[in-house]
Amino acid sequence: MDRTSPVPLYHQLAQQLEAAIEQGRLAPGSLLGNELELAARLGLSRPTVRQAIQSLVDRGLMVRRRGVGTQVVHSRIKRPLELSSLYDDLEAADRRPATRVLRNTVEPAPAEVAAALGVAEGSDVHLVERLRLAHDEPVALLRNHLPTGLLDLDTGRLEATGLYRMMRSSGITLHSARQSVGARAAAGEEAGLLAEPPGAPLLTMERTTFDAGGRAVEFGSHVYRASRYAFEFQLLARP
Repeated sequence: MDRTSPVPLYHQLAQQLEAAIEQGRLAPGSLLGNELELAARLGLSRPTVRQAIQSLVDRGLMVRRRGVGTQVVHSRIKRPLELSSLYDDLEAADRRPATRVLRNTVEPAPAEVAAALGVAEGSDVHLVERLRLAHDEPVALLRNHLPTGLLDLDTGRLEATGLYRMMRSSGITLHSARQSVGARAAAGEEAGLLAEPPGAPLLTMERTTFDAGGRAVEFGSHVYRASRYAFEFQLLARP
């Protein structure tokens, strides 16, 4: 700890604990020692240690469990903004992705979906709604609309793998996408599904994906737990 720094000691400790979680030195499920013992070992006051831990609890990196203590949950998922699926990104990060299919049906295309997919409003489109989990913890609620007849959207396969992987295995070449990212508060049923309180912040993403021929093959409208998930951007300076 740098006691000459203008950065508060609790924030320095929180940064060090977060780095240990991100780097795997504090693995998911690890228990922190007693606050008094931790304060004595680090030469800090108990209120400083408590404030540092609380800041990580507030950000979803740790949780206080009655009768157990303070436990590391999972580091926040950082996903690059590129044409990849959440399932593949979680699998590559060894996050044990799992899927619960909530709806798998055909419905009339709402105006927004029809415009994205280039079909007539009210025409049939396929809707797939899924809850995506990592380490058995909900991370995102995914709604995808696809043209009917594009591929076999078997519920069992949707729960066993990712949608993009299914599309590629069906011979669909994913070429490009148009995407927007935003945020809003959790409400109603989605808050319960994502294990967040009503009003908790959610990240939103809408994406229209095109194949090599320029045909729109899916329109996704997704929400992610801001406490567990972040998008990463790489920015380049203009020449």
